[in-house]
Amino acid sequence: MDTTLKVRVKYIRPEQDKDIPLPKRMSPKAAGIDLFAAIAGPVELPPLSIAKIPTGIALELPEGHEGQVRPRSGLAAKYGITLLNSPGTIDQDYRGEIQVILINLGEKPFTVKRGMRVAQLVVAPVTLCEVIEAKELEDTSRAGGGFGSTGL
Repeated sequence: MDTTLKVRVKYIRPEQDKDIPLPKRMSPKAAGIDLFAAIAGPVELPPLSIAKIPTGIALELPEGHEGQVRPRSGLAAKYGITLLNSPGTIDQDYRGEIQVILINLGEKPFTVKRGMRVAQLVVAPVTLCEVIEAKELEDTSRAGGGFGSTGL
C-alpha cells in the first residue's frame, strides 16, 4: 500500500514558467523536495541583502498538513545563502505563489539564476490546538527561566 502523500502543484504562469521544473526530490530518501527560482533574469544578492524569489507555483496540501520552506545546506555552507523566516510556513489553505526569502550572509555577492534550486519544501503533519485561558499554570523546576537558564 502506497502511503506517500499527494501534493497538487499548479504553475502560476504556465506560459512563461513551463521550463521551470516542478518541485522534486533529489535523492530517493530525501525529506524535502527542492524549489526552483522562477525569475525572469539573474538576481544579484550583495552581502547582507534580501530578495524575495518567486517559484512560479502554488500548492494544494493535504488536509492536516503544512509546508515548511527550509534552506538548502549546500547554498548555506558554500555561499552563506539562507532563508529568513525559516522555516517558512505554507498553510494548508494557502493557494498563492510560493516565494522564498533569501538572504546573503556571505562575504561575496551571490547571483540567483533562473531554474536554480533555492530552497527545499518539507510537508509535515500539523496538530491544531485550542487556546484556553488559565489563571495558573503547572509549576516546573525551570519555571520562568528563559534564554540560557539551563546552561550551555
